[in-house]
Amino acid sequence: MKLSTSLLKWYAKHGRAMPWRDHPDPYAVWVSEIMLQQTRVETVIPYFEKWMKLFPDVNSLAKSEEQDVLNAWEGLGYYTRARNLHKAAKIIASDFNGKLPRDLQALRSLPGVGRYTVGAIASIAFKMDEPTLDGNLRRVFSRLYDVTEYADSPAGEKMLWELAEKNLPKGKAGDYNQALMDLGATICLPKNPRCLLCPLMSICKSRENGTQEQSPVLRPKKRVPQYIHAAAVIIERGRVLLNQRPRDGLLGGMWEFPNARVKANPAEELEKALKTAIRLNVKKKEALTVVGHAYSHFSVVVHAYWCRAISIPKNKNLKWVKIGELDDFPMGKVDRQIAKKM
Repeated sequence: MKLSTSLLKWYAKHGRAMPWRDHPDPYAVWVSEIMLQQTRVETVIPYFEKWMKLFPDVNSLAKSEEQDVLNAWEGLGYYTRARNLHKAAKIIASDFNGKLPRDLQALRSLPGVGRYTVGAIASIAFKMDEPTLDGNLRRVFSRLYDVTEYADSPAGEKMLWELAEKNLPKGKAGDYNQALMDLGATICLPKNPRCLLCPLMSICKSRENGTQEQSPVLRPKKRVPQYIHAAAVIIERGRVLLNQRPRDGLLGGMWEFPNARVKANPAEELEKALKTAIRLNVKKKEALTVVGHAYSHFSVVVHAYWCRAISIPKNKNLKWVKIGELDDFPMGKVDRQIAKKM
């Protein structure tokens, strides 16, 4: 098979060195694959190394506190991934003697483990002949076969999974899948692909048709809404008031400065918005900073103000924290920036 033969020959020379590759423990492969979802390799490596020191195996992760898990994850984003790792570790510890199950259905039943992750773990950690399909593989196959179907549509996904399975070399699926990941990350780039360096250039239909820059074909993006929030920074006797977000949803279980969404003028709407949202009664003093951040489906701009508390409701999610201990409380990027500015 020309595709896999050429690709594996290239991978033997140019495969990237990563701390989770050739690791004897499937746990390390699982952790790395979850971290790598929507995150660049160079960003993941230091987080992975830190994680493996803190939680070297499934049982140590299962026994840890959620706050410690979120702290170790802070900065990687998509925090549901960390909470799902923690939940799954508890299931593996109790139901599978602390070992990742080799059974594909059992693997798929774990929180946060989808079809792509099952394929990656099965092929890389367990040497099974299973395909996988991440963003890099989706792009590579779309170009190799000049797929005109939307790559992010159900029909396009089905077609690409079939191509991934069709070209799978028996007994070498782990190296093959990792080779495709490396090819997409270093050669078959989203923009300005380095076609002349590609070991598959001679069989690439998009290269032949001159459509590599237009591939993969994706559905038109919807307009991303932007929201404005006003946040209160309240300090009394060396302590600052924080609010813990609900455990379900965006940034679940993370800590933030009390805030509320406003319509247009955060300076004028802050006090009323906080009173309505969490029954916190404050008096605004002066502006501290403005921080923006883009999430996958929306963006947010947070206006933070120094405030004085007039009355604080009895709320288990509100907590006074010593300023010197702020680093112990996991936060999203916006609130961590406010904390640093503070």
